[in-house]
This record gives sequence, C-alpha cells and structure tokens, in this order.
Amino acid sequence: MLYILPINNMNWLILFIISLLPLIGLVPNSLPITHDGADHVARIANFSQALSEGVIVPRWASNLNWGYGHPILMFLYPLSSYIGSFFHAVGFSYVDATKMVFALAFIASVLAMYLWVKTAFGKRAGFIAALLYGFAPYRFVDLYVRGAIGEHVAFIFPPLILFFLYKLATQRKNLLYGIGLSVSMACFVLAHNAISLMFLPIIGLYGVYLFFAEAKRSICFICTAVFFLLLGFGLSSFFWMPAFFEGKYTLRDIVTQGEFGDRFVPWTWFFYSPWNYGQGNEFTKSIGIAWIGIIASCIVILKTKEKSIRILITTGIVIFIASLFMMTSKSASIWNYVSLLQKFQFPWRFLSVSIFLSSMLGGISIAYLIERTNHQKRAIGNYIVIVFCIILVLTTIRMWKPKGYSVKPELFYSGIYESTTDTGESSPIWSVRFMEHRPTSPMEIASGSVSIIQGKRTTTVREYTVNVKEPAQLVENTLYFPGWKVYVDGVQTGVQYQDPTYRGLITFSVTEGEHLVRIVFENTKLRRVADMISLVSLGVLGVTGLIVFLWKRKK
Repeated sequence: MLYILPINNMNWLILFIISLLPLIGLVPNSLPITHDGADHVARIANFSQALSEGVIVPRWASNLNWGYGHPILMFLYPLSSYIGSFFHAVGFSYVDATKMVFALAFIASVLAMYLWVKTAFGKRAGFIAALLYGFAPYRFVDLYVRGAIGEHVAFIFPPLILFFLYKLATQRKNLLYGIGLSVSMACFVLAHNAISLMFLPIIGLYGVYLFFAEAKRSICFICTAVFFLLLGFGLSSFFWMPAFFEGKYTLRDIVTQGEFGDRFVPWTWFFYSPWNYGQGNEFTKSIGIAWIGIIASCIVILKTKEKSIRILITTGIVIFIASLFMMTSKSASIWNYVSLLQKFQFPWRFLSVSIFLSSMLGGISIAYLIERTNHQKRAIGNYIVIVFCIILVLTTIRMWKPKGYSVKPELFYSGIYESTTDTGESSPIWSVRFMEHRPTSPMEIASGSVSIIQGKRTTTVREYTVNVKEPAQLVENTLYFPGWKVYVDGVQTGVQYQDPTYRGLITFSVTEGEHLVRIVFENTKLRRVADMISLVSLGVLGVTGLIVFLWKRKK
C-alpha cells in the first residue's frame, strides 16, 4: 500500500492525518507560551467585541493600551481575527478560538500546497512539496516560538493563488477560477500585508511562465489574470488602503527605523541553527531537509531537456538564493536604499519565500527524477521518497511543542489589557508610545465645575450627560486618532489632543448648562473610499459569479 500512496486519491486523507500530528502542542486546555500568543488572543477579543456591536470592519481596540484604546486593528491583518471571532461566536473561548485558527491554517496550508503542485506537476510532486512546506522548521517557529498568527495564516494563500492562476491559464473560459484567484489574493493581503507584498514578484513571474508554457501566449489570459488579481486588491482595500496611507499618523516609521540592521542572518544559519525558543536573533533560521530538494533541482537542470521545466526550476533557484541573500548583512545597502523593505521590519521574514520555493522545487525535482528512471529504479525511488517523507516528519518532533503554557481567565483577554500588543509602532504619533496605568475614570475634568453622568459606552461610541456650572475643559480618556469626533448637543465641537498634561487624549471645551456629549469613532474620507472600493469590487465579483452560473445553466 505504501508503494502506491504517492500516486492515489488517499493523499488528501494521509496529508490531513499527518498535518494533525504537530498540532499536539495545541491540545492542552491552556495557551502556549509564545512571543506574541497572548497579545493575539487580546486582539481577537477586541476585534470580536467590535463585531458583536455591529462594526463590520473593526478598526479600534477599545480595551487595549490600559483601557485608553488603540488603532492597532486598523494596521493589523484582520483575516485571522475574523476567523477567530467566528470560532468564539460558535462557543469557543478566546484562547481556544485562537488555537483553532493556528490549527486550521496549518492543515489548510499543507493541503493548499498539495492542490497546486499535484495539479500542475503531478500527485507525487504535490505530496512531497506539501510535506516539505508543512514541516519546514520555520513553520514551527511561527507556531510554537513566535506565535505569529498572521504569517502562519498567510502560508495558505501563495499555493492557492498559483493554483487558480494555473487553472485560469489552462481553462480560460471558466471564470470561476478567476473568482477563486480574486478571493485568494484578497485573503492573502488580509492575512499578512507585508508577506503578500513579498510574494508579488513570484506571482507575476509564475503568470509569465504560464503565459508561455500553458496559455499558448494568450493575451486574454494575461488580461483576465491581471483583472482578477486587481479585483482581489479591490476586495481587500478596506484594510490595506487605511493601513498604508494612515500609517503616517503613527509611530511606525520612527519605531521601526533601522530595526532591520540588527536582524540579519549569518549564511551558515540557513544550513544549521539550533532549535530554541529565543527572540528574533536567536531562533532557528534553518531551511531544513528542503536543502535536498534544492540539490535535486540542480540535478534536474543538468539532466532535463524540457525547456519549460529548466526555466521554471532555474528561476525558482535564483529567487530562492535571492531570498537568502536578502536576509544577510550583504544586503544592508539594499535595505537602506529601498525604504519599502524597511516596513518588513525583520529580514528573516523572507524565510516565508525561501520555505515556499524550496518546498515547491523539492517536490517537483524529486518527483521528476523518479519518473524519468526505468520501472525497476522507479520502484526503488518510491521507497526512497517514503523514507524521505518519514524522516522529514520525524526530525521535527522536538519542534511540536511550546516551551510552556499559560493559564489565564477569559477576562484577562477580553477586559482591560495592560499592553498595546505591539512595540508601539501603531501608537498615534502625538501620544506617548505606551500608557502605563489605567485611567481613573472614563472622563476627567481638566478645568471648570462639572457633574458627569456616564451613558452608553461601546467600542466606537461614548455618551455622557454633563451639567456644567462654569465653562470647562473635559478629557475623554481615549487616545485621539483621526475619526474620533465630539458632538455636544448634536453639534460637532473642536478636539484638542496635544495638551502636555493629557498628551494624546481627546480634550474638548463645554459651556455652561446641561449637555448631551457624544464621542464617536467615525470613518475618515479615506476609509469611506476604501470601503466603497471593496463594496464595488464585491459587487463586480458577485455579478461575474452570477453570469458564470447562468451561462453554465444554459449549457
């Protein structure tokens, strides 16, 4: 039976079962201790709370930053939070919901890689590539060391995007694949905007490869692919447009400036670096057993006479080496010159690209070498592949667990959280980087004589009835960020947020008398435009799907 496993329909089930094995570290009824794990739970809790209040696109985390609130949700990849919020809505605790996101993403990424590679290059190649993709050491760094939920979820989408591109090239009349391409691209951006940007050259080059190798140089394919990819960016514009253009109001460029300079990786670490639970400069950057796939790729280049395969593998190796180079100190001048790269923060984030390419190249090349041998040697080759896959899985066992577990009550994550959950890069530029204490009350009196009665208070709305005996200055203990507006008796009033005593907090004046004060977090013009682009893109996608459905019914 093992002999035929790489070439039959049992592969889906086998890969699913194998993918469950490393998730054993998520089974205990507590949160794995990772660099960012607890912060992700708190973010999802704030995101979920906003959703429960009817905010479809949560952008403000009201309980973070010691209760002063924070705009981090505007800049934080929202896909994992949407999925985590769904799991919480159906009954999971916030901790379990977060662990479910990690588990689902790991399994989905393995199956997605298999789907693409087996469709384009055969089942044996897909099986090998899927295991290399799922069991690379860096995948367990994201899962059990960093707790990097955004990067972890993002691994699902590069193979999905390339799968839909391939199907669009080979079956251009079936626009359902175009819809899949748009949704996958949108999800990729929503999963991790920086990682999606890293992969754009690979997506573009694969499209060019398909243009010559599969689409018979069809301009229609190129136009269709570009249209649906742009539609994907349109669908996700509600996130990436505000995140990109309103980042100027945060400490992002100040906090992250030059940070990459201390995060370069020695070349030897790609071949071997010990497994540990240290910080960014300490945890392993090893490519792992996938190096065997790179060696096999070099052999294929020398042996094959198929021009398309040679071009594909050669290009893959070149980009793979380039991704390694971008993580070393030799690339420092490029990082200094190209400011866009600095928004990635850590050079070793290019490991996502390295792992993807080494897995793809390994799957294609090892399968190619086996399939080009005679029948007797091919049988031996199949057994070698089985042994290779077993070793690949077994050598990562020690990575299948965190260094420990944390047990906290649900309120720890859903209540006032004593952190911004980032390094302060999302804090408003006019505020302090971190608050250090909880506010004494939701609203304070800076000057004057006022009695305050608190009314409705949600993520985006705060209401008060104030009785002012003499003109006063009031302070809402919420960080100001563009979108916060103050209405006194329905009339918008001016907001100050640079008072040295109440730095960064919403400060405003009221006159004598009794007033209804309403403080609301609204969309800026940019956010409204971004939301509209997403809605229009969704409408275009829906109309396209309806046309395809009606056309198929007529046939």
